[in-house]
Amino acid sequence: MTHSALHIENLSYYYGARCALDKLKLDISEGVFFGLLGPNGAGKTTLMSLLTRLLKPASGEIRVFDYALHKQASQAMRNIGVVFQQSTLDLDLSVAQNLAYHGALHGIAPREVRIRIKQELARFELSDRQHEHVRNLNGGHRRRVELARALLHRPKLLLLDEASAGLDIDTRASLNQHVRTLCREDGIAALWTTHLIEEIHSGDQLLILHGGRSLAQGQTQSLIAQHGAADLPALFSQLTRPAA
Repeated sequence: MTHSALHIENLSYYYGARCALDKLKLDISEGVFFGLLGPNGAGKTTLMSLLTRLLKPASGEIRVFDYALHKQASQAMRNIGVVFQQSTLDLDLSVAQNLAYHGALHGIAPREVRIRIKQELARFELSDRQHEHVRNLNGGHRRRVELARALLHRPKLLLLDEASAGLDIDTRASLNQHVRTLCREDGIAALWTTHLIEEIHSGDQLLILHGGRSLAQGQTQSLIAQHGAADLPALFSQLTRPAA
């Protein structure tokens, strides 16, 4: 039996008079890679800010493994790992030091932190980079460090906000596949936000977001058929083109 990792009900947010998210509904089950596709300005980063409590919703509910995010924050947040669009690594610390600091913030005992750092660095093929300063790493390696850090406290839900931004094609594909493997093998749920259509696969659960509103939600291939589109790029264009 699968459980809901993330449940969003009628979530809205405003910047002054402008509606950035309009009564958004979303449900992600354990072990599911869920794509959120939208152009720049669609509301993706606003949603991530709400999910990480950087913003407070105007209305609606967010539940993480049945914990109400804004009422049971500590219980909900300990289940979440985050990779933001902008890197939040300390460039002047080593890879291992960045991870150790994260572990300390989560109250993990030093000995256990060292064990987990070793495991995560091995998982992402970074063991030989652990003593390097982050500023000396390329973009792809930095993203892998951020993923390793996000997983250090053993979350069950990963939030990734344009995690592949600025990476080359091969590195983007590798990162995307890493996350899919985590979902399949470790049962982690992942919300992957992107404006890049090629990062969404035909079997993915998908939400197309535009102007703060959900335009379509469901299994990607089913949505394509439902709207009579040739493929996902055609569907995306059809749904997001300005009204005549």
